[in-house]
Amino acid sequence: MTPRNLEIRFIAPEELGGPLSLLEGFMRDGEPLPTLFVGQLARAVERGDLEVLVAFTKPEKRSVGAVVLAFRHSVSLGASFASIEDLYVRPDARRRGVGRALFKAVEERCKERGISYVEVQTDDGAAPFYKALGYESEEGVRVLSRSYAF
Repeated sequence: MTPRNLEIRFIAPEELGGPLSLLEGFMRDGEPLPTLFVGQLARAVERGDLEVLVAFTKPEKRSVGAVVLAFRHSVSLGASFASIEDLYVRPDARRRGVGRALFKAVEERCKERGISYVEVQTDDGAAPFYKALGYESEEGVRVLSRSYAF
């Protein structure tokens, strides 16, 4: 498999089932997302706040990777920016250019939307992949989180 054998495509809201299954299999150990949340994702895609790009093999049309890209506004930047929310490439397709092809599509999409800043939160294992694509650690920036029990 090479990038020439791939088709990267934006997914419409009504097509989210396939890519979400791919992401659920890895990120949620196969546990399906709540129906309410899937509806929220579909509405975010409809509004253009979220885009899902999927890499398919040609000619088989087998999905081998997906990236979820969110668009946000920042007062401190005085502009919109993009955030890589989720990225997954099937193990049998790794180290074959799928991730790079997805990120090339992300870059092209951000350029179309006039966005020059893209961020990603990642773990130590995936950091070398992002660094190889030109992403840098931001010194002095920490991600703090809190879960509320509702």
